[in-house]
Parts: sequence; structure tokens; C-alpha cells
Amino acid sequence: MPTSRRSTGATRGRTGPARGQSTISFASKVTKSVPKDVKNNLVKSTATKIDVPERTKPVQKQVEKAVEDDADEREEEEQEDPEPREEVPDKTEAELKAEKLTDSHIDKYWKDIEKERKAPRVHQEGLSVNDKILRYFDVSSQYGPCIGIDRMKRWRRAERLGLRPPIEVLSVLLKEQNKSNKEAETAQMDHILNSIAVGS
Repeated sequence: MPTSRRSTGATRGRTGPARGQSTISFASKVTKSVPKDVKNNLVKSTATKIDVPERTKPVQKQVEKAVEDDADEREEEEQEDPEPREEVPDKTEAELKAEKLTDSHIDKYWKDIEKERKAPRVHQEGLSVNDKILRYFDVSSQYGPCIGIDRMKRWRRAERLGLRPPIEVLSVLLKEQNKSNKEAETAQMDHILNSIAVGS
């Protein structure tokens, strides 16, 4: 005779333990047993008194004397060095290399980028090669975000991180800086977003 299949419908509707199985109840508080000597140590350590040092008033005479001494030292230093010192920032190796690049090298760099494209760029007819290179650097995401950071700072950060940004971009930035063109330092996307934010 074939074995019959047991009906599980009867066990599904049951509430309570089945065949000696206990139920778990979360209604009662479960605590871990701790030995009495440990409890006593915990109570004693929390009841200890913390000593707070008393506050004292500062002595004004000593402070005034120190301020006068500092002022005297500054006057002596100013008298010794009548010429103001101008700190000339040291140029990095990359900046020195970028300054040596010629316009023909930068044009060749841009032509190589253009050769990679299938179609010519449509909306950049009126831009100079320098502007095209800087805008291309702006949209190159492998060098990090371009919003909210100057192009020079972005180039230097990419260099520090070992992302090898193009030296031609640094060369263009240095040439624009020498022309004192402040517009070249900010990314084009930043200009667009700032104009939208101001207009709203």
C-alpha cells in the first residue's frame, strides 16, 4: 500500500507550540546575570567625586607687559628690514615645462584631439584654440569635477593625484594668466551655472 501524504493543513491553523516546541516571548525583560562583586564595583566607580580646579582671574598686568614687549620687538624688526620681502613662489617642474611650449605645439595638440572626432565641432567657430582647449579640459571628467574650482587648481589637483592632465592645458592657463585674463580661470560651466543662479 502506498504511503499516504500527511495533511499539513491541520498544523497550519494551530496556535501555540507543536510537539514540545517552545515559543519565544519578548514580553518579559531578559537580563544577563552579573556577579555581585562586579555590580558593587560599577556602583562605586560611578559614585566617585570628580575634582574640578578652581577658576582664577587672569592678571592684567602680565598681559599688558607681554603686549608691550611684542610691540617693541615688531618695531625693531621693522627698523632692521626697511625693504618689504616679496616671496616668489617656486615654480614646479611642470610649470617650467609648460612655459617652454610654443603655440605651434598647442595647435598640434588640438589638431590631434580633433582627428579623434568623427564630425567637426558645431558651436565653436568663433573661439580661439586656447578657449577650445580649456573647454575640452572642462568636460574631461577623468580629471575630476570642474564646477566650483578654478581650472589651475583643478589641473594641480589632478597632477597631485597622478591623473596626468595635459601639460598643454597648463601652458594655456599660464599664458592666459600672464595676459591677466581672469575669465580663463573659471570653467565655462561655472559661468553658465552662476548666471542661472543669479537670474532666479
